[in-house]
Amino acid sequence: MMESNDTKIPMDPGTKLVKAEDGNSVDATYYRSLIGSLRYLLHTRPDLSYSVGLLSRFMQDPKDHHLKAIKQVIRYIKGTKEHGIIYKKEGGCKITGYSDSSYGVNTDQGKGTTGIVFYFGESPITWCTQKQPTVALSSCESEFMAATGAACQALWLKRLLSEITGWDEERITLKVDNISAIALVRNPVFHGRSKHIDIRYHFIRECVENGHINVEHVSGELQRADILTKALPRLKFVTMRQMLGVQDLGRSNDQD
Repeated sequence: MMESNDTKIPMDPGTKLVKAEDGNSVDATYYRSLIGSLRYLLHTRPDLSYSVGLLSRFMQDPKDHHLKAIKQVIRYIKGTKEHGIIYKKEGGCKITGYSDSSYGVNTDQGKGTTGIVFYFGESPITWCTQKQPTVALSSCESEFMAATGAACQALWLKRLLSEITGWDEERITLKVDNISAIALVRNPVFHGRSKHIDIRYHFIRECVENGHINVEHVSGELQRADILTKALPRLKFVTMRQMLGVQDLGRSNDQD
């Protein structure tokens, strides 16, 4: 695809991808090899997480519209080969996490998508896009489940950095953009809106009570994990990509 035209976004916002019986099947081995190569890129390109994560769900029986979506991702990479993450010395040793979820977007099973990114100082060090294991009944519940996943990752990062550097942080800040989910985290009383939620998702409450995690509200415009949960329009995608920490390294070197 070296001769193909590049594109500005890896996936169009209106793209609907489901496991469909109809449609022309494509070579599954070829499809999986493309997915494997793209997943390798995720180590340095978090802006690809959502699109590649979504396309990874169709490796068993890929159709021609799935392959077409992969080719758009490759065209996007062709136009952004110089993009990557810069790790800076300044920024301190503070860990900050962002968790977000998309409720009922682009899924045929009703399960939401979790997006989590953690920063050490000002640089992203770990990120993931994941289909939630259970169906949520509301966007509040979906955000609550995403925050719990982020809390588990936060504790692991805290222990890992402590072992490597002897660094010790009292609590890790986790930023969530859903006020109802934050209220659910802080309120230890089970009520009608939370009694049906799987008991393991209430782990984050204990983390907050013990002082390991501090949950803060962040506006949707500043929610850096938003790009990990759904396909965004072009202008918003470019803005969120820069906010996430992915930038044009070629242009940065010219400026330096």
